[in-house]
Amino acid sequence: NYEIKYPEDEPYKEMAEDSRFWKTCVDEATKVDAGKVADWTDALDVLLVFAGLFSGVVSTFVCQTFQNLQVDPTELVYIVMDELLNIQRAIDEHGPGSSKHVPRSDTSFHASRTSVWVNTLWFVSLTLSLTTALIAVVTKQWIHQYMDSAQLGTPRARARLRQFRFIQLEAWHVPAIIGLLPVLMHVALGVFFSGLIIHIRSL
Repeated sequence: NYEIKYPEDEPYKEMAEDSRFWKTCVDEATKVDAGKVADWTDALDVLLVFAGLFSGVVSTFVCQTFQNLQVDPTELVYIVMDELLNIQRAIDEHGPGSSKHVPRSDTSFHASRTSVWVNTLWFVSLTLSLTTALIAVVTKQWIHQYMDSAQLGTPRARARLRQFRFIQLEAWHVPAIIGLLPVLMHVALGVFFSGLIIHIRSL
């Protein structure tokens, strides 16, 4: 009961900076925000932990399969050495001019279609996971600033600042963004498993 909690205002000061009206507004808004923000914070914390762990797992897979998109230096050395031996053998058997007729080894490299698909899917998955983590961090900062409005200035200033930030929170669709982050994480999981299936079938 706010009539008991706060003393009655003096006549003609019902809307003053620290009147009962503004104190009640701040208290009610704080109660509403506390529960809502607690749910948002819990959801973002879970997403941040999961996105961090998932990004680490995907990075491990990418580090292994990314090598398939590049020429193997050891294999290239073997090819060049074999070509040099063939040239030397031809010179020994037929003279210096015979080296021109030794077929040149093909050192061009073309990654397999499977490797390209797998790495593309896993890079997309990693990008989505890191994007989710980044948006979650930025959103937590927004929420922190939003809750700070209940700690600054007189009751009227705090109530007005809270309302201003609430309007901006709605204008930037922060609740919708928080609701879409799990969907983004699910898409990242789906893309990763798609690449994993392709990778396993190619073994």
